[in-house]
Amino acid sequence: MRVLLIGANGYIGRFVADRLLADPAVQLTALGRGDDADVRFDLATGSPGALTRFLDAVHPGVVVNCAGATRGGARELTRHNTVAVATVCEALRRSGCGARLVQIGCGSEYGPSQPGSSTAEDAVPRPGGPYGVSKLAATELVLGSGLDAVVLRVFSPVGPGTPAGSPLGRLAEAMRRAMQSGDAELKLGGLGAQRDFVDVRDVARAVHAASLSAAQGVINIGSGRAVRLRDAAGILARVAGYGGALNELDTVPGPHHAAAPHMSHATGATHLRPAIGHPRPDPDHPHAVGSPAAFPYPDGCGTWQQADVRTARDRLGWRPRINLEESLADIWMEAACRI
Repeated sequence: MRVLLIGANGYIGRFVADRLLADPAVQLTALGRGDDADVRFDLATGSPGALTRFLDAVHPGVVVNCAGATRGGARELTRHNTVAVATVCEALRRSGCGARLVQIGCGSEYGPSQPGSSTAEDAVPRPGGPYGVSKLAATELVLGSGLDAVVLRVFSPVGPGTPAGSPLGRLAEAMRRAMQSGDAELKLGGLGAQRDFVDVRDVARAVHAASLSAAQGVINIGSGRAVRLRDAAGILARVAGYGGALNELDTVPGPHHAAAPHMSHATGATHLRPAIGHPRPDPDHPHAVGSPAAFPYPDGCGTWQQADVRTARDRLGWRPRINLEESLADIWMEAACRI
C-alpha cells in the first residue's frame, strides 16, 4: 500500500511517519513545505491541478493529511487549515488514483462542553475560536467531498516532542527552572481547566488503523478521561522528583482577553495555553505580557473537554495504551535535557 503523508515534519506527523514506516506493507511518500520532504508542495498556495498531477504520478492508495496551522490570525488559520484541505479534496476528486483520505481534525471543533459530559461524534460543533472554526470548516469540506474519507478528531495530544510552548511543555519548563534555581515553591496559573490528553504515539496508531479501515465520517481520538491541569502538574512533579510546593495563582479571564490558538502540534490539534511559570512576551497574546494571568482557555473549549471514544474502539479496533504518567515522563525527560 502506497501512502502519501502530508505534514510529516509536524508534531503528530513525525509519529505517524514512524508508525507507517514500521509497517513493511506500506510504501511511504512525504509531501510538505520543508527541504527534507520527498516532494515539496505548499497546500496553502499550490493549485489543485498541480497536486492532481502528482497524485496521478504517485498513485497512492491512502492520503494522510497531518498538515495545518495552530496559531496566527483568522486569515492565516483559514488559509492553512481550510483552503489547504479544499485543495486536497479537489485534487483527489480530479485524480484517477481513488485514494482514501485520512484527515486529522481537532477536539477544538466541538467547542465548550458541559462539565462531566463526554463528547460524542454526533454532538453539534460550536467552536469557540478561529482555530476551531477553521478546523471545523475543513472537516465539513472533507465530509461533503464525496471521497472515501475519515476525519480523526484528536483531542489534546501529549508525549515526546510536546512543544515547549504548549501547556504541559510550559509546565515542564517552569519546573525545570525551579529545580535548577532551587526554588522551594512553584507558582502556577490557569490550572483549573480539564482536558482529555492522549499520547501522540497512540494518535499515530489510530491514524494507521484508520488508513487500513473502511470507516468513514468523524471519529474521536482521545483517552476518554478528562484530567485537570492541576493534577497533571502534580504527576509531573512526582515524575521529576520536585519536592517543592505547587501553589496555584488566581487566573480569571478578563473581559478583554480574546480566545486565540496556540501551537501544540503541527496538525492543528491544539490547544489551551494556561499561564504557567513566567510567560514570555507573546505578540499573539498582548494581555499576557509581563503577567501570569493570561487567558487560560484560548482553545475556545472552556473549562472541560472529554472525548467519547467508543466509535474508535468499535470501528477502528483502537484503544489508547499509553497512560498520562508515561507521557509526562517523556515530556520531563526532554525538558530536563534542555539547556
